[in-house]
Amino acid sequence: MTHDDSHRVSVVVVVSREGGFGNRLRLAAELRRLRERAGLSGRRLAEYVGISQSKVSRIEASTALPTRPELTAWAEATDAPDETAAMLHVLADSVYTDVRPWSTVLLGHGDLQNDIQRLEQRARVKLVYEPSIVPGLLQVAGYARRLFEVFEHGYAPQDVAQAVASRVERQAALYDPAQRFEFVVTEAALRLRLAPVHVLLAQLDRIGSVASLGNVSLGLIPLSTPVTTYVPHGFVIFDELTEPSDPATLIMVETVHANLTITDPADVAVYRRQWARLRKQATYGDAARDLLAEIATALRDLPTEPVS
Repeated sequence: MTHDDSHRVSVVVVVSREGGFGNRLRLAAELRRLRERAGLSGRRLAEYVGISQSKVSRIEASTALPTRPELTAWAEATDAPDETAAMLHVLADSVYTDVRPWSTVLLGHGDLQNDIQRLEQRARVKLVYEPSIVPGLLQVAGYARRLFEVFEHGYAPQDVAQAVASRVERQAALYDPAQRFEFVVTEAALRLRLAPVHVLLAQLDRIGSVASLGNVSLGLIPLSTPVTTYVPHGFVIFDELTEPSDPATLIMVETVHANLTITDPADVAVYRRQWARLRKQATYGDAARDLLAEIATALRDLPTEPVS
């Protein structure tokens, strides 16, 4: 298969305009069109691609996504032109990694907390890594408020209070024994002077309290631990999703400019490998509690700050 750069550019323009959901529908419609044009039944195409007939139906209904090898096999089975095959892969890439700029997401929306809460409710397992801040599910209200206030794209003043309340409300899920949460957080994140000392001390108490729950695992990566992998940003792995239309696993990454949602199996595997390496660097149990106490002592030794 050849990939003409001019074709690739024109496809990218279309993708950037339609967004992830629109491209998912378009991908499904294009795959169905190719099958019908080739005169293949769903059963016959499934044999060519090496998947079940029911998966062919789900793909064409946009409730399931083909893997990259399945997409290539689909294009070959239907004798799709090279340009069309290239377009299919670009559309699939845009669906597997949905990029939602903050300027668009927050416009007239207030915050994402309700959307994230619905996703958390559908995932039985949440694996959270944070190198620079306390994870949202562990934040006390004062910490969350300060974080929203200094966020680059900014929340409208009238939206900050609701965003804080919604974030705190999400944390009720921590007390559901049917859900499992694993956190890996760096010592640097806990020492970050994002808020006044009294807020940071309350934050450390909160983390210690949540870590005592039976369905919660807390791992801390000390500054003194030799680095065995480099992950410059936080991410959340949403695993064991329960809705039939959900992927098996979904990754969420918050960058400076956008929120990324990743579902491509190959990319998901990369994050799983990184999670395993990060987890090996972390300390747990008594060692983690000792580190929390050490950080708290260092904070109390700082000069007194005015309470705001």
